[in-house]
Amino acid sequence: MIQLIRGFKDILPGEVELWQEVEKTAKSLFDDFGFKEIRIPIMERTELFARSIGEDTDIVEKEMYTFPDRKGDLITLRPEATASVCRSYIQHKLYAADPVRKFYTIGPMFRRERPQKGRYRQFYQINAEIFGVDSPLVDVELIFILNTLFSKLSVPDVTAHINSLGCPDCRPDFKTALSKFLTSVVDDLCSDCVRRKDRNPLRVLDCKVPSCREALKEAPSILDYLCTTCIQHFDTVKNALASLDVPFVVDKRLVRGLDYYTRTTFEMQTHALGAQNAVAGGGRYDGLIKSLGGPDIPATGFAIGLDRLTEIAGLDRSALFKTPDIFIAALGQKSRILAFEWLCALCLKGVETEMEFEDKSLKSQMKQADRVGAHHVLIVGDNEIKEGSVILRNMKTKDQVSIPIENAVENIKAKIS
Repeated sequence: MIQLIRGFKDILPGEVELWQEVEKTAKSLFDDFGFKEIRIPIMERTELFARSIGEDTDIVEKEMYTFPDRKGDLITLRPEATASVCRSYIQHKLYAADPVRKFYTIGPMFRRERPQKGRYRQFYQINAEIFGVDSPLVDVELIFILNTLFSKLSVPDVTAHINSLGCPDCRPDFKTALSKFLTSVVDDLCSDCVRRKDRNPLRVLDCKVPSCREALKEAPSILDYLCTTCIQHFDTVKNALASLDVPFVVDKRLVRGLDYYTRTTFEMQTHALGAQNAVAGGGRYDGLIKSLGGPDIPATGFAIGLDRLTEIAGLDRSALFKTPDIFIAALGQKSRILAFEWLCALCLKGVETEMEFEDKSLKSQMKQADRVGAHHVLIVGDNEIKEGSVILRNMKTKDQVSIPIENAVENIKAKIS
């Protein structure tokens, strides 16, 4: 028997309804805030991710699914969505009429990580991006949207962790100070961090190896090196979050795992996930569009881990699983043909209907109606056809009524509604 590839999963009926409800809630919220859906391909040229995410990141160095096509060009299954949305924004000149655009996308991403609870090699994200606005208030808008979404989904104990990564004007001084500190603790760093400390020292701050995290406890904070403009930007973010009653903490160690972030960066964290406590994250990436060949346009965005979100959403899952409104128990070939016609007509009118297509006893069909959770059973046989009426049974109350065969579909729909 052929099995799933390690790190991949099936989302089965009984679970997929929860996913659909989460996606529906997110889409409704995005609509309310003026976002438009964009659908991007799952494969891109490898160069796109190497240039945007950063060649020294774990994603590019270790985790991407990259392979040559038949012409020898390197292509990659997308490990994240922001780079692809930016590529589309640039390629189709979506900035021409108005650079201010809001997009969202939902779909699978691919990273060859070590599989664990809530983390798969094919995983799903909900992404939102805002282009063309420099104001820190749109950073707050995104965090507010996340906080609202998690509230609607009854996700417990959510707090926004925020930080500023500065800008090209103030970050060099911080890099210098950080590099000096890393040199002093180099013996305690893992081999990856030793290699990165000179090429891209900020990547060291994102290392998850326990010994590195311990060694970095006394590392300098970028918040002490922010220029006046970045300080004002970050102060606006904090003040606006407070005015909206969004709970947050300033986390000076938060850098995220991608090179393109500038200024505001954030994660939504909850203890409901255990050690893997981040369910969403994002930030500002003002230089990314220009670095990919587009105009100099600011941008900010976030990604939600949909796999993790469905695990901790506090929705009533049983209420999301829809069961048939009617199960038609047909007795005899003539009755089954008529029942099938009614099934098609009822489904078209929004009445979920099932039936037994094989020649089985009424007792057997009633058991099947119970198994599928049908709210009503419609009993039709040769005798019912002769008498010109069928029997509609309420499976909860056990009450039965006769329904005229003439205009049966309308009569049935009216009765169950």
